[in-house]
Amino acid sequence: MSAKQSGDKKSTVNKVIRETVQGRSISLEFFKRYAIYIVGLIIMVLFYIGNKYIYQSRQETVLRLEKDLKDVHTDLVDMSARYNSMVRESHMISYVDSLNLPLTAPDKPPYVIK
Repeated sequence: MSAKQSGDKKSTVNKVIRETVQGRSISLEFFKRYAIYIVGLIIMVLFYIGNKYIYQSRQETVLRLEKDLKDVHTDLVDMSARYNSMVRESHMISYVDSLNLPLTAPDKPPYVIK
């Protein structure tokens, strides 16, 4: 490697560092040349952010609805158990007796008339 080539590399590196420090590393020509790509990139980033927000809000809704569904299912099981205990024969007999109705349970099971 000759002294001139190493000097050229050194000056190029110094030039890049100097332009970066001075805030001129990306010129106005760069923005003019790639304006459509930059605008497209910004639009894509905005769509990404918007989709992420929509996804998070819908995910929160799904989690809330799953919790509500579990609560409703628990209520359903509770009501079903209460209903089944109320329609048992022994409960019905004690309920009829508490109302002093002249009803009794038959001794013989029902049969089919032919």
